[in-house]
Amino acid sequence: MAANFDRTDRVSIFKYSAGLIDHCLREFANEEEILHLPAGDKGKLGKLVEYLYFKYPINNNPEADFAEAGMELKCTGLRNGIREEYLIKERLVCGMINYMEVVNESFETSHFYQKCLVMLLLFYLYKKGTNLLDAKFLFSVLWKLPEKDLIIIRRDYETIVNKIRAGQAHNLSEGDTVYLGACRKGQKGDALRTQPFSEIKAKGRAFSLKPAYMRTVLKYVLDSGQPAICNFDDIDLNKQLVSVKELKKSSFENILLSRFGRYYGLNSFQIFKKMRQKPSFGKDKYFDSSNAIAGKGLVSNVNKSEEFEKSGIMLKAIRVEQNGRIEQAMSFENIDWQEVFECDEWEDSRLYEIFSNRFMFVVYRNTGHPINVRVYRNWLKEKNAERKAKGKYLYKLEDSYELERVFFWTMPQEDLELAREYWTDIKRQVQADNIKVGQFWKIGDDKKFHVRPKGQLSKFKDVSPVTGEKTADQLCYWFNANYVKDIIKDSVELENGLS
Repeated sequence: MAANFDRTDRVSIFKYSAGLIDHCLREFANEEEILHLPAGDKGKLGKLVEYLYFKYPINNNPEADFAEAGMELKCTGLRNGIREEYLIKERLVCGMINYMEVVNESFETSHFYQKCLVMLLLFYLYKKGTNLLDAKFLFSVLWKLPEKDLIIIRRDYETIVNKIRAGQAHNLSEGDTVYLGACRKGQKGDALRTQPFSEIKAKGRAFSLKPAYMRTVLKYVLDSGQPAICNFDDIDLNKQLVSVKELKKSSFENILLSRFGRYYGLNSFQIFKKMRQKPSFGKDKYFDSSNAIAGKGLVSNVNKSEEFEKSGIMLKAIRVEQNGRIEQAMSFENIDWQEVFECDEWEDSRLYEIFSNRFMFVVYRNTGHPINVRVYRNWLKEKNAERKAKGKYLYKLEDSYELERVFFWTMPQEDLELAREYWTDIKRQVQADNIKVGQFWKIGDDKKFHVRPKGQLSKFKDVSPVTGEKTADQLCYWFNANYVKDIIKDSVELENGLS
């Protein structure tokens, strides 16, 4: 049966794709078509969709899949989380990086730009062990890279290509960039690839949109309430950190770093005063003052801004004592035991995504000169009125931590290798159903990372992926305090070395 759509019309193709929603490919294929599938294409869902649903002949054409419409087809997996919500399974691979050719291409002439400027994204439900012919499709999205995203992606592309031109293809990292990554691609044991400006051979890598970016696309679809959507003009301007105008003049990271220049040497109260904002008095006041600067007082939480959510960048505020000691370890999110159990490859894991993304560290150092919060009494009147009835006052002395430095950081490859061991140990304990506090790496092991709960161990339990019972402790990924100390020390040495 012929497919009924206009091959030159993106919207026509998109509307036709909606017929896949809540169905699997086996429903649209006859046995003869399935039997005669080329062996190498049976594991490629995109190829199967082209052939069995859109009735395109299987080919190895380097052009976009829907060349006559100038649109690429991409299938991307979702999985069910522990609360039965849909979660992104992986990054969206957009094509292998040919080290020998990419250095001679501009962004506009690159295979990535030509093929991925406009994409038909088909989200399907991934279930381990399920034949791809039986995978159910959930959402269809006609996606054109927005102007603002394209500016950031162009810089990402140039960062990757410039590193290859510098003979550093073997040192590429997904943490080098914001939205567009250079992810590992290939099977274990694959031959290393030649690069043009170094004799050192490099592992195969592909251009990819990071999982965090795909997560925002999924969220937009879920928020729309529609299984098929092609309108992405409704952007929440209140969640944007930077404008198109700013990005045309400078990089995303440099824009944010420049915002801190006026506030070095100030404590959190002084920062809020200079910004003419009400101060924060809670334990998170250093994050709050950092957030106020980065977001120019317009974004409630920069970690939930459009750019941070699409990139996976995390802002972390750190307090350093006079002697350089870090009192607090650095926490991340609670561990999704089901995700760990189901994930077979380290590079596809949620932990790899967290640790390989960029971090924005804002460092405050203890000056040794306590400040009297009474100085800020004009801002405290309302809060003190509330506290007075309880016999508590906010007037007190406390250590003054002043803004010292701000920098972006990517975990070095050798630390990522240690993180792989960390994840492997976690996975081994999960598979053995040893999901209890004390069963994983501890602070005392001095291995840079550890596992423990945030605060006190919760009386509430998570579901064990092994038994399906609520017997698993709620635990969290952590950086050791000494590791955070070393990160700051290394950043200072790097800066001094470059000055």
